Amino acid sequence: MEERLTRPIRILVAKPGLDGHDRGAKVVAAALRDAGMEVVYTGLHQTPEMIVAAAVQEDVDVIGLSILSGAHMTLVPKIRKQMVDAGLEQTLLIVGGIVPGTDAEELHEVGVTRFFGPGTPTGDIVAFIRGWAKENIS
Repeated sequence: MEERLTRPIRILVAKPGLDGHDRGAKVVAAALRDAGMEVVYTGLHQTPEMIVAAAVQEDVDVIGLSILSGAHMTLVPKIRKQMVDAGLEQTLLIVGGIVPGTDAEELHEVGVTRFFGPGTPTGDIVAFIRGWAKENIS
């Protein structure tokens, strides 16, 4: 028998920076919602401050960033710093999009737990988040 959480997992899906392609973010958000998670999608062109403010306001467990613009080395560290400053250091931070391996290693050190590249089955993302939640949410 699978152990259930006492409440739904709350996720913020955000598109930081000037990246105008959000189809993937919308597909992932819908899959997470279909899996029973509460999803807040912030829309396009979000600043690090806007993303973290929304995460605080919505009391989320997970922040998922979708970045296809190549600005991940600038945006993700700023978002992570804002998270720590806001007391969200225990909030799961995951990134979807195109992130080269060497950049992924550096961003992992900053606090990104997992990267999901183009073509990742949404079921893999759902399973990863559920596994993390079982260990980190009461």
